[in-house]
Amino acid sequence: MSQPVPPPNQPQQPYDAQPGGGNPFAAQQPGQPGQPGVPTGNPFAGQQPGQPGQFGGVPFAPAAPARNNVALGLLAAFVAALVAAGIYGGIIGATKHEIGYAAVGVGFLVGLAAGKVGGRNPVLPVLSAVLALVGVYGGQLLGEAIIISKQAPLTVSEIFFDNFSALNEAWKADSDLLTFLFFAIAAFAAFSSAKKATG
Repeated sequence: MSQPVPPPNQPQQPYDAQPGGGNPFAAQQPGQPGQPGVPTGNPFAGQQPGQPGQFGGVPFAPAAPARNNVALGLLAAFVAALVAAGIYGGIIGATKHEIGYAAVGVGFLVGLAAGKVGGRNPVLPVLSAVLALVGVYGGQLLGEAIIISKQAPLTVSEIFFDNFSALNEAWKADSDLLTFLFFAIAAFAAFSSAKKATG
């Protein structure tokens, strides 16, 4: 008597497997039950949500602490106002004209310094607007002193410190509506940049 020969092993087709677990798209893995299946090429295939993977994850860095230092923000705004006034005065002295973009730059620098260093304190935008006004005024006076020093036998420091009242009178005589518009633009730029620098 001969024994029946089993049919040769047919390769399993991945698409004719029965779906499992209520998921019609999940095919059973070939192989013995209880043994790991054939790797699919996805390194995250066997992981459960929240389970650490083979690529050691690093937690996110904590958020930066909120800054709220009014004194330091005010000091930074004051230094920025002095520096910006010097640059603005130099521009006015070199060109003999007031330039609106330079006044906006003064306000922007003062507000940015106050907001970045001082934080979210609601007083800082107002104080930065006031310091921007001081910076534009100082820059215009410095520019006027530079222009006068080119015509008179006096240095800029002598005009600025020894003859300040005469310098202020010359500034008043030269100021017009555009001068005060530059003050308003600089104050607005300082206020808005201080608010945006914190947010």
